[in-house]
Amino acid sequence: MSQFDSKTFLKTVPHKPGIYQMFNDKETIIYVGKAKDLNKRLKSYFNSSKKTVKTERLVSHIAQIKFTITRTETEALLLEQTYIKKYQPHYNVLLKDDKSYPFIKLSKERHPQLSLYRGTINRKEDEFFGPYPNSYGAKQILGLLQKTFPIRQCTNTTYQNRTRPCLQYQIKRCLGPCVAGLVSDEDYQEQVNYVRHFLSGRSDLIVEAITADMKKASEDLNFEKAAALRDQLTLIKQINEKQVIYNNNDNLDVLGFHYELGIACIYVLFIRNGQTFGHRSYYPKVPSNTELEEVIETFLGQFYLQGNQNRQIPRKILLNFSLSSKLPMEETLSMVAGHQVKLVDEPKGDNLKLLNIATMNAQTEVKNRLIEKSTLKQRYDALKAFLGIDEINRMECFDISHFMGKNTIASCVVFDKTGPVRSEFRRYNINNITAGDDYAAMEQVLTRRYNKKDLPADKIPDVIFIDGGKGQLNQAIQVFENLEVNWDKSHPLLIGVAKGSERKEGLETLFFEAHGHGHYLDDHSPALLLIQQIRNASHDHAITGQRKKGVKQLTDSALEHIEGIGPKKRQALLKHFGGLRELKNASIDEIAQVQGISNLLAEKIYLNLRQ
Repeated sequence: MSQFDSKTFLKTVPHKPGIYQMFNDKETIIYVGKAKDLNKRLKSYFNSSKKTVKTERLVSHIAQIKFTITRTETEALLLEQTYIKKYQPHYNVLLKDDKSYPFIKLSKERHPQLSLYRGTINRKEDEFFGPYPNSYGAKQILGLLQKTFPIRQCTNTTYQNRTRPCLQYQIKRCLGPCVAGLVSDEDYQEQVNYVRHFLSGRSDLIVEAITADMKKASEDLNFEKAAALRDQLTLIKQINEKQVIYNNNDNLDVLGFHYELGIACIYVLFIRNGQTFGHRSYYPKVPSNTELEEVIETFLGQFYLQGNQNRQIPRKILLNFSLSSKLPMEETLSMVAGHQVKLVDEPKGDNLKLLNIATMNAQTEVKNRLIEKSTLKQRYDALKAFLGIDEINRMECFDISHFMGKNTIASCVVFDKTGPVRSEFRRYNINNITAGDDYAAMEQVLTRRYNKKDLPADKIPDVIFIDGGKGQLNQAIQVFENLEVNWDKSHPLLIGVAKGSERKEGLETLFFEAHGHGHYLDDHSPALLLIQQIRNASHDHAITGQRKKGVKQLTDSALEHIEGIGPKKRQALLKHFGGLRELKNASIDEIAQVQGISNLLAEKIYLNLRQ
């Protein structure tokens, strides 16, 4: 148990709102919490009659507690989220959601461009619609728009340099504003307005406008235009029939929560302007024996208060869980959003149907995760039995990838009892070896990864898989014999995984010794399935890195040999034009517009890229 003197400490804690930080004996923050009354909240941790298993574990590791007084509970909640995001304490519920969200962008230009966008938005420069919960949903909407409204999709560089219409014009996906005389500014702007109405949930306005234009075109005997408008109207009606629309043009998020056997899922259904914008499932990391209210409350805080700055907080959030701290959460969300936000835990009518859908999906997601977890445990148990090991806490696998000896990349993937630990996947650039020498590449990556005297005990793997046969395994054994480390245990179990004939899965040979016989497992063996999963993850990670490196090198090499073009100017050129292909199509005058590029240098670049 901790030697922390709680009685003496609690005498110094005031009855005021604020946050508290708990530290272990290594001065690491292990928990951050907020309280309306710091004294009462902290006393509850040391009340022996009300401790949960989680609280007992937490208290047993406390070496120090610090607190910060705030003026209100709302300020405490905001400060708590700042500390949780910064320190990621072990005993807090944690949500991994750092990805930026996709938007559909409509540029503010004479002939606006329609495109998918990620990143920081600037509404003064362009128009943005979203955010969408994932790229798939955004791309689906964008695809529908491009089929229905012939707005240009090309980059500005391509648009400004065209002298004749492209394929998009030929298949009637673009009005061809890049070529003078094909479309008037008024007709193009009309289609842009249709897009605005569609993305704002006002399809009714589009239908009315197109119907009126179609009628006028018929009266003017312009039957070709009337037919085109008729086809466009048919497409819009088909899209509207597929979209699930709810009343009142509501903006709301629907949160279905389910927790079972250590797995929590919050299924979020996004409704914008009365239309479904999509959904996304979140799986917060929940320490054992955490109260369910803390899971929901922490999710709301981390999802809306410390998430991506472009995330919109709707006026209404539906929940299938009643919070005792609902009022301060509503006040905090309202303050951050700049408008009133209500948490509704007893919805009615259509909103109740939406909440039931989200709840049902959350239950299904948890059930599927439990099935996956059960399958993974079976595979781990089978592998332990096959290897004769009592426990496997960490496994790593290495693979080498190159293209005809060039751009050599080594990958390392990490698996624990829960599956792949993607945050610890690594790639290594392999340098100063003979082209195509996989043995030297393996020696370099293993030495760089493990030749560390201060490697933490929990980072030392129990099993290391080497993608290759006896030769690669022998190389790994030699590396470990020469490592200067002071590990408490002997080196990990090294296993070579040789591909089967015709590289077919299920026929792999496993080697435990450089000069020993190969071992085989049945192609349906759970242990072999786990080995294949690890090996495939390592191979995919390596090949992806190698291809990225090859593309980057190909792009850079076209500019590298031009005298006077250094890394900064290469970057400026590619950023300005959006890629090497667009740069090759640019004129000398256009190249000279890039900062740092003189007319003489622009001419040199132009001539070199056309050789």
